[in-house]
Amino acid sequence: MNCEQNKLLQEINILCFTVVELTLFLDTHPDNQEAMRHFDYYNRLKKEKYEEYGNLFGPLNLNQAKGRNKEFQWTMQPWPWEGGNE
Repeated sequence: MNCEQNKLLQEINILCFTVVELTLFLDTHPDNQEAMRHFDYYNRLKKEKYEEYGNLFGPLNLNQAKGRNKEFQWTMQPWPWEGGNE
């Protein structure tokens, strides 16, 4: 796994954690508009980073693979934890 790929995966992990935490907070504070703005912002960033990763290194999940010509070849590339072409 190259440095750029590793950095992007780390950003995605941080954004996923942030979105989950904001979701849990909103479960108990559904009227908190500031938290909802943060949720919308970080969820949008997360989607953008998933798309960026998919375009550069291949999809991370099946939702990203939809509409691609080689939809299921994503399973043939090295998994993020296996490393890859460096």
